[in-house]
Amino acid sequence: MHLSSTLLIAAPLLATVSAEPIPQRDVSLVSTGTSLQVARALPDSPSGGYAPAVVDCPKTKPTLRKAVDMSKEEKDWLATRRKNTIQPMRDLLKRANINGFDADSFMNEAAKNISQLPNVAIAVSGGGYRALMNGAGFIAAADSRIKDTTGAGGIGGLLQSSTYLAGLSGGGWLVGSLFSNNFSSIETLLSENKVWDFENSIFKGPKEAGLSTVNRIQYWSEVAKEVAKKKDAGFETSITDYWGRALSYQLIGDELGGPAYTFSSIAESDLFKKADTPFPILVADGRAPGETIISLNATNFEFNPFEMGSWDPTVYGFAPTKYLGANFTNGVIPSGGKCVRGLDQSGFVMGTSSTLFNQFLLQNITEYEGVPDILIKAVTSILENIGEAKNDVSQIIPNPFLDWNNRTNPNADSIELDLVDGGEDLQNIPLNPLIQPVRAVDVIFAVDSSADVTNWPNGTALRATYERTFGSISNGTLFPSIPDDWTFVNLGLNKRPTFFGCDVKNFTLSRPNQKVPPLLVYVPNAPYTTLSNVSTFDPSYSMDQRNDIIYNGWNSATQGNGTLDSEWPTCVACAVISRSMDRLGRQTPAACKTCFERYCWNGTVDSRDTGVYMPEFRIAGAHTEDSGAAGIGKMVNVWSSVVVGVVAAVMLL
Repeated sequence: MHLSSTLLIAAPLLATVSAEPIPQRDVSLVSTGTSLQVARALPDSPSGGYAPAVVDCPKTKPTLRKAVDMSKEEKDWLATRRKNTIQPMRDLLKRANINGFDADSFMNEAAKNISQLPNVAIAVSGGGYRALMNGAGFIAAADSRIKDTTGAGGIGGLLQSSTYLAGLSGGGWLVGSLFSNNFSSIETLLSENKVWDFENSIFKGPKEAGLSTVNRIQYWSEVAKEVAKKKDAGFETSITDYWGRALSYQLIGDELGGPAYTFSSIAESDLFKKADTPFPILVADGRAPGETIISLNATNFEFNPFEMGSWDPTVYGFAPTKYLGANFTNGVIPSGGKCVRGLDQSGFVMGTSSTLFNQFLLQNITEYEGVPDILIKAVTSILENIGEAKNDVSQIIPNPFLDWNNRTNPNADSIELDLVDGGEDLQNIPLNPLIQPVRAVDVIFAVDSSADVTNWPNGTALRATYERTFGSISNGTLFPSIPDDWTFVNLGLNKRPTFFGCDVKNFTLSRPNQKVPPLLVYVPNAPYTTLSNVSTFDPSYSMDQRNDIIYNGWNSATQGNGTLDSEWPTCVACAVISRSMDRLGRQTPAACKTCFERYCWNGTVDSRDTGVYMPEFRIAGAHTEDSGAAGIGKMVNVWSSVVVGVVAAVMLL
């Protein structure tokens, strides 16, 4: 069965497992009474474009702070956000219908003390467009604004119940795009002509520019012109500036890819100020002077709307995101010093988290007719100046951590802070910000689109974070035990959701500030309804491919809307409440014990090398008709709504 596709994804309303084909049912993916798109985040760069600008400092000059706790801004925001999660979480738990569990009673008790409420986070891995699309499927399935996500088999409301949403590289494009478009739904982003149109590769430019050489010259000339403005304003540029500018045309729905949009402006958007969204975090790795290989000892940096910095003991500090580019020295701006705003341009931040693609840009930019000589010369000039060993670097100059934490900070005496793709240390899921004890996260839904084995994940990202906790760089953070790669493959832990760290008794707290780490719900990219293991560096996708991969991610998030496990929504709810139940001293409901027996890794290891990994489709009847990711799950556009004929699905035995 092959349905034509031109626009959006939708959820099949499949509630039970059956050996017989399930009758298809048309559903419409529309808003459930809440506007899916409102006024965009503020384009607040003082230059009005991509270039940062020197500005007068506020009366109280911005300073750095030590990473002993969350910032006051984050704490104040969380006080509202945690309360805002109460009702959607109550609804989520009631719909899960956990036998022997009174959701109202639990939520009433937990709500008396916000610290007792389940604290939920979602982390979306790197992996280029594959990660963006697969992650989008999960986010769409978790979003109660989309119709039928709260029906049988759905997990809608999980997004509204979440406190944090972290992304890295391709996952960072997803998170950055959501918030640059004021947390529009996935549905809205798919229907917007100026965003998420991947049919034209990033090298060809937006579809509305056409494929003519003249229009391509105009596209790349605009990219080069905006980057040149930054250089002319006295700020250093890198290949990441060009990559981030080009990326923005696909991800930010504004003229010329929103050159004036900044990451810190998220904090000024109405939805965020009201704490009606999760807290966005993007991750990058630090590269010490002279380094070319990134190890697990590399400093992990995060960007959030309020701050940029690191919890790691190497840097152990945060700078205000809004004022990156100011001449901080030992944490302060010297007397008479000016402030800078606009360096945190949204595309630049998304590009910084995905510098792996700088090499992708370099290798491909000259292959397309119509790329202007001025751009090629500019990029070549940068490469000659910084050397090929650093072509994957994003440079923040001046270094906000100059003369900061001198004893351990590898960049303390460097005017330049080099940042690279957040997955270069193999931690391809942005977990480090979410396991910090001060954030007290209870459960992380980790969506993994890594390309570990035949472009499918095998738990490498989880193992990297686990292994990092044994070094001093971890600063006492804890993480659940993670088995080897072949165990993931042989036990099928990378083909279905798996829980890690279910039993709190398995953790030993040896430091005063240590806490039991979050329960980890691992949601790996796997072939449910299409081959979603496209290459990280595939530059373009048809609308059908895009929708197929997002739909596959939806099926991964919902287990085929319950066709593979009708109790999956119950198990999601059990994961949400697990740590909170422990804190409240409540008994685990029998239904949750059953879920944990089914989904928790029980310590079994099978390290046999069993050869090439080629997984089968998880939903019966799935097939591909085109190359790449094309398959079933196609969508039909019917004027302003989408009606989808659901493909019959049965469980694979």
